[in-house]
Amino acid sequence: MKLFAYALRPYDELPVLKKIADEAGFSFNWTSDYPNEENVALAQGADALSIITNPMPASLLDTYHALGIRAIATRSIGYDHIDVEHAHALGMRIAHAAYPPEGVADYTIMLMLMALRRAKLIFSQNAVQNFDLEGKIGRTLSSCTVGIIGTGAIGSQVAQELSGFGCKILAYDPYPNDKLSETVSYTSLDALLSASDLVTLHAPGLPENYHLIGAREFNLMKSSAILINAARGMLVDTNALIDAIESGKLSAAALDTVEHESNLYYQNKSLSVLPNRDRALLMAYPNVIVSPHMAFYTEEDVEGMVRSTTYALQAFLNNQTSAYEVL
Repeated sequence: MKLFAYALRPYDELPVLKKIADEAGFSFNWTSDYPNEENVALAQGADALSIITNPMPASLLDTYHALGIRAIATRSIGYDHIDVEHAHALGMRIAHAAYPPEGVADYTIMLMLMALRRAKLIFSQNAVQNFDLEGKIGRTLSSCTVGIIGTGAIGSQVAQELSGFGCKILAYDPYPNDKLSETVSYTSLDALLSASDLVTLHAPGLPENYHLIGAREFNLMKSSAILINAARGMLVDTNALIDAIESGKLSAAALDTVEHESNLYYQNKSLSVLPNRDRALLMAYPNVIVSPHMAFYTEEDVEGMVRSTTYALQAFLNNQTSAYEVL
């Protein structure tokens, strides 16, 4: 296998890929730049690409296919940034990543606790030496009803970890997980939204889940409720979220992902004017936490992402199946 890796981080992903290449005996080249029409030639001679959450539209896929690329793997669980249908039409096989669910689950619960205890407000006021207690009172997680939307690997792990806090746990998923029968109570989406103090999203970024949470759903939620999203930005209608926060229909939100974040994260943008007004607006609210899509970012998860996608590409080029293939 001749692999070319785009947007590879030299401080964490590169050592893992080097180790895998030494173990499996393949060669690779890489760049820290994202793939685009201007740097396509960097992949000359390769037959597979490793990418991250950058857009791969039909036009770019055509260019890589003409170059000889036959397989692409994204080092992320989500793959909605790739035009998979067009890739398949070209005969290109696509894979996504898998990694242990504990990292995202831990981060999700951290966001819950930060939102419940008004951590953003407390720390910002602490920085200007305002040590007054007014407006900073929090709530305990054990007193809350938590609604989990999506009980796949990560949602199930969140449920297991939450069980230690003593809170009531509701869940909604079209395909309930029988292993959680003693941990959660499955219910309808509307019933979950109406009863929950915290609503946490762990549904996949599929077309049918686009704006799963919008104006209608916010109207069903308690005015004291908190929304947590460490899954995919497209699950939430951002305009409806902003309206809910500004009108007081929603108490707070803690977001590790927002809409339209492609080509935004994992780069130093400190000197840039970012083309994402909604994110800037959400960042300005004292009761909304926005972090840069890094719930996955643990040593264990990074290794899992690089390994799973590299193994998938090896399988593809050997005409084998892979559990990580996007069909």
